[in-house]
Amino acid sequence: MIISPPFLPASGLTSTDASKPDPMMDAVDRFELAHGVYPVAADRTWHCGSHLAPDVHGPVHAIADGEVVAYRVCQHAMDDGNGNAGFVLLRHATETGDGRALTFYSLYMHLLPLAEYHTFGHDGTQLPAFLHKPSGPDTQGKVTPAAKGNGQKVRRKDVLGFLGRYQGVTYMHSEIFMTPGDFEAYFGHTQLGVTSPATATTSDCWGHTCFTIPAGQQFYALPQGTDAHGKLHGIAFKAGYAGTNALPLAVEMYFSKGAKYTNVWSIAADGSRTLLTSAPVEEKDYEYDLYHRATALYEACPSDGYEMLRFGRILSTPATLPEAARATWVQIPYDTGKQGYIDISRAEVKKLSDADFPSFMGWQKISEGNTPFGSDGLCDVDLLKKLVRDAAASEQPTVVKEATEVQKADALSYYVKGHEEVRRALRGFICNAPSEWDSTHNETRFAKLLDEGGFYHGNRKGYEDFLKYLKELQFWDVTGLPAGQKLWFFHPLAFIRHFRKCGWLSKGETVRCIRKTIRDHNREVVPLSKSEVIKRLTEVAERRPANLHLNFQIAARKYGISSSSLRLAHLFGQLTAETGRLEFMVEGGKPEYFDKYEPGHPEGDAVGNTVRGDGVRFKGRGIIQITGRSNYESYGSYRCMTFNNDETSSLISTDPYCTCDASGWYWAQKQRLQLVKDPETHRKKFIPLGKLSINYWADQGADDKAILQVTKCVNPAGLSLEWRSQGFRNAFYELNDEVAQNSDYKPTT
Repeated sequence: MIISPPFLPASGLTSTDASKPDPMMDAVDRFELAHGVYPVAADRTWHCGSHLAPDVHGPVHAIADGEVVAYRVCQHAMDDGNGNAGFVLLRHATETGDGRALTFYSLYMHLLPLAEYHTFGHDGTQLPAFLHKPSGPDTQGKVTPAAKGNGQKVRRKDVLGFLGRYQGVTYMHSEIFMTPGDFEAYFGHTQLGVTSPATATTSDCWGHTCFTIPAGQQFYALPQGTDAHGKLHGIAFKAGYAGTNALPLAVEMYFSKGAKYTNVWSIAADGSRTLLTSAPVEEKDYEYDLYHRATALYEACPSDGYEMLRFGRILSTPATLPEAARATWVQIPYDTGKQGYIDISRAEVKKLSDADFPSFMGWQKISEGNTPFGSDGLCDVDLLKKLVRDAAASEQPTVVKEATEVQKADALSYYVKGHEEVRRALRGFICNAPSEWDSTHNETRFAKLLDEGGFYHGNRKGYEDFLKYLKELQFWDVTGLPAGQKLWFFHPLAFIRHFRKCGWLSKGETVRCIRKTIRDHNREVVPLSKSEVIKRLTEVAERRPANLHLNFQIAARKYGISSSSLRLAHLFGQLTAETGRLEFMVEGGKPEYFDKYEPGHPEGDAVGNTVRGDGVRFKGRGIIQITGRSNYESYGSYRCMTFNNDETSSLISTDPYCTCDASGWYWAQKQRLQLVKDPETHRKKFIPLGKLSINYWADQGADDKAILQVTKCVNPAGLSLEWRSQGFRNAFYELNDEVAQNSDYKPTT
């Protein structure tokens, strides 16, 4: 699933703070206005959208590939130029994991009318053709009618319109919602709404790892079994403090630019959380060193151990690593100023990920029986306080009988707008509520306006004129969606930020990362059709196994490649040349071609071939083709399998999991070496260059130098560099947030 915010820069945003891995969303978060806060409006009714006002009066982009459900294009503004009623509603269908289809809708409301494009220097020709003219008659004093989508498709980053205004304020109203059926189909398989989540049992695991530690657990200054030098099986551990945690702990761990970061909260009896880490605790280069740690600490099966270190549990099935050998010692702050080691493999430590939407990470279902909205449809500030854990569950609400509706609205508005921590908590609300664009709910929602103290008290005509105007703005009747039903709403920026961590690509998204490349300078290779790429991803061929797509995604997730669009683009760039755009997973050539890999030949000796026939037996195989007995046996030791004979060596090109995982293994364990002269002996020797794993080199950027360095990890001679570069640039544009293709990207470190 590739998703991005509706406002995008001309070039990629970077951050010098690696603990903040999504600088784009950090920037877009600042665009949210303090009025119209999700999910409560100023009049205490549902407001299941967010008002976004970027600092530039620019284009609004589709957040993901989608299909147009409904839209309205206005020629002129309404309300004497103070309001814009233009909108686009999209339906998105994508994937987030093995068998996990996700369907949701995104709304972009208050888009600029056509007549004002020239005022801001906008070029409307960049919009899809159906948005070039009004969606209906442009009648003075009336809102332009909405139109039903007619199968129009849009791509992520397509321009849907330009930032408009409403009631004189420049902003866009943004919504993301799901129908009840789509919501249950996806979230029915997560732990959303579960009070005490258990360790996840599915392989759907992505984003940040998160887990809970019960109160009263023993933390150690060093892992059990360390020697006098603080080492366990040769791995050094920094000493902490021994002790126990008085309260249960919620822990979030994630990797960014090679480092591991940890946030910890203590959980009070009422469910409220207190952050124990003022800033994420950094363990520098921890991710780059995962392969080294796994091979040292989990001799019984380093591959499973690698997953324990990254995910806190083994995702591969069946698991090979024995239960008794799964100890995974992690340093956790368990009290203010104190951190110690605990074995997170223990059953009492519940392991989950962002894919599970656990309640202890702030996600709440707001529906019948768990809502701050009363039977009158209005939000009560005391009930809201309970849901954001700002008042004890047993505390009695403050009843002020003499308060008017205006006073109640002011009190709620002050509480929400004046407390940043409250607004952060509201971002985790997933609300079952009616749509404000469905006229079915109008009489129920706004009847209070006629009551004493209400805006239209004693003014029935004004109230009816208001409802008439409102119905002109509403558009539910053209969407084809059922009227009168409640939907499931998400804070749009929280939804986008969360699912950006998914890393899983649908087949269609994978196709676009592969199908267009240039083989040699100024010579274009015929682009592959979508059907041809999908065939290569799913169907078996003489030199390619079936079911590559699923296993490619699993390997990219396991080795942290898909955690970054930059890393994933570098992988696509390399497999462009290594596999001929996924056409073959085994090295071709006549038998005599492989003579150079026989023992006694320089190239054969370099890859550890020792027996006649090893040249063919251990030919290049995999997405990143590993070659030679040495690599095959090393990968076998890592997996606790055998790949070093005629019967098993071919598995790396015939078994789809091995084909992809062997390449991920190569990516994770690759150490670049540099030949230098020893100043004392004056002899030449190899020394490590950079950190362990190709992820280190991929993290350096997107310029020509970075592409060359990644290429040399895979092919030391740098062969087919032009093809690899073009494959990278094509994939990087598809994966990142930039609107200009082929621009260089170099992160600030």
